[in-house]
Amino acid sequence: MTASNDGRADVLWFLPTHGDGRYLGAADGARAVTLDYLRQIAQGADDLGYYGVLLPTGRSCEDSWVIASALAPLTRRLRFLVAVRPGLLEPSVAARMASTLDRISDGRLLINVVTGGDPVELAGDGVFLAHDERYAVTDEFLHVWRGLMSGETVTFEGRHLRAENGRLIFPPVQKPYPPLYFGGSSPAGIAVAAEHCDVYLTWGEPPEQVAEKIAAARAAAARKGKTFSYGIRLHVIARETEAEAWAAAERLISRVDDATIAKAQETLKRQDSVGQSRMMALHGGRRDRLVVSPNLWAGVGLVRGGAGTALVGSADQVADRMKAYIDLGIDRFILSGYPHLEEAYRFAELVFPKLPLRATTGRAATQARNDGPFGEIIANDLVPQRR
Repeated sequence: MTASNDGRADVLWFLPTHGDGRYLGAADGARAVTLDYLRQIAQGADDLGYYGVLLPTGRSCEDSWVIASALAPLTRRLRFLVAVRPGLLEPSVAARMASTLDRISDGRLLINVVTGGDPVELAGDGVFLAHDERYAVTDEFLHVWRGLMSGETVTFEGRHLRAENGRLIFPPVQKPYPPLYFGGSSPAGIAVAAEHCDVYLTWGEPPEQVAEKIAAARAAAARKGKTFSYGIRLHVIARETEAEAWAAAERLISRVDDATIAKAQETLKRQDSVGQSRMMALHGGRRDRLVVSPNLWAGVGLVRGGAGTALVGSADQVADRMKAYIDLGIDRFILSGYPHLEEAYRFAELVFPKLPLRATTGRAATQARNDGPFGEIIANDLVPQRR
């Protein structure tokens, strides 16, 4: 896949299959992970015109393939970014799963290639490989998987994987296969991305760090004669005023005590993920180091693994910060906010109109257009006016 940034972007949302609520690190205001709740978020994102939704993966989550399969028939245009886990699945099984879901969703599958970064969790899943060896497995896995998905008969023998005359009977809708998204901050990860993937992902680091990472990924891709699309994973707290946004950020972590933060940071330290280490270095587990760049707040990372930063500010400020990332080459944003149902609406209503969006994101992307009037009719007679 060859892609270039045209100054516009797509926006994806997030399905919280590991839990949701109004406060981080607390049971107060928490919501159960049910199919009905996830359906509300997915259908809301679909109606609002989000390009797709990311489904997380790991033992703390409901299975992303099962959830995506359940929600695909309940949505119209929403794409599902679902994780393939080299080392946990054989590439032939993963290819059949991916092709089936792409077919039943009419070509709405996106693939997130995840190698895993928690040795304790990986050991529980039967994976006992060091960091770079996991990327070696990923490289072999994708050689086989891509061949099968492209309609080839695959014979392959590597250090970790072997296949003889492998074949996929039912092909995917998207050709040659659904786009491959990949996030890896280490040299080994970037090398695998350059060899196989279409969209290179980063977590929400300050713009100067994102620029450095994009430069490294772009150089690695150029050596393979290809170009990437670039995506960034962020939380968002957008409000009508900056003061409201920062108050919401403080409220989000208001139920987290220092003991919980310390325990969370110790658990996250065991990971050998370079990206996770970079996230933790932004704040060092300290409440007084949470603003790591203008309107970029690391409070989520005090207790959450993976993406740990949020854009916080007025709608104009959040849009401006996103435009700065677009200027660096980012052309897709994977966003989330707490609670995810309400924040999906809030962000789309406040910030979508201020962004240079592609035709595949936004109200214009929805199949059914409603031209208003919008808002409750005043005194049964007057149409509310936009200000």
